Amino acid sequence: MTDSSNYDYLFKIVLIGDSAVGKSNLLSRFTRNEFNVESKSTIGVEFATRSINVDGKTVKSQIWDTAGQERYRAITAAYYRGAVGALLVYDIAKHATYVNVARWLKELRDHADANIIIMLVGNKSDLKHLRAVPTEEAKEFAAENGLSFIETSALDASNVESAFHTLLTDIYQIVSNKAFEQSESQNQIKPGESITVTPTIENNQQAKSGCC
Repeated sequence: MTDSSNYDYLFKIVLIGDSAVGKSNLLSRFTRNEFNVESKSTIGVEFATRSINVDGKTVKSQIWDTAGQERYRAITAAYYRGAVGALLVYDIAKHATYVNVARWLKELRDHADANIIIMLVGNKSDLKHLRAVPTEEAKEFAAENGLSFIETSALDASNVESAFHTLLTDIYQIVSNKAFEQSESQNQIKPGESITVTPTIENNQQAKSGCC
């Protein structure tokens, strides 16, 4: 694990999906390598951080676990603001949680930045004997909606690292490419012209002066 006190980029990530699909355990598995069998439903919002290395740069993720219960949706809506990535989680053994993915995706796109990177996550892949959501069906849904897709298990840790690393790397590559394009534009700017930089994703200096 990379030291999180110094970083080059700070990205806010949100975990969304129905209650009890394993969002909190995905968060604790990635940030602390812990799994709590007695994990209770999140009340409101909690978050944790972890830094990883991408292309020699330290990328710090601030991961917010939004409550899945309906009665907290009004509270959590504000926390989509500033998020540049999202893990949309369902339980592979509970088909209803997969059906509700479409509603969560709409809410995310209504409240979050239009450029947010979204990964569909089928959690609890250790429950293969109870599978209620075919992998291919979820893959097709993800492809149709422009999402990446992965199946994970917070219990046995399978693909948890891969899910977060893939999402953070995708965000980093978009940000670094934008920074390069903006630099090129600035080099070519003519007297009297101006350019606008949209602060969709904050770099280290911007984030420290005012966190997302």
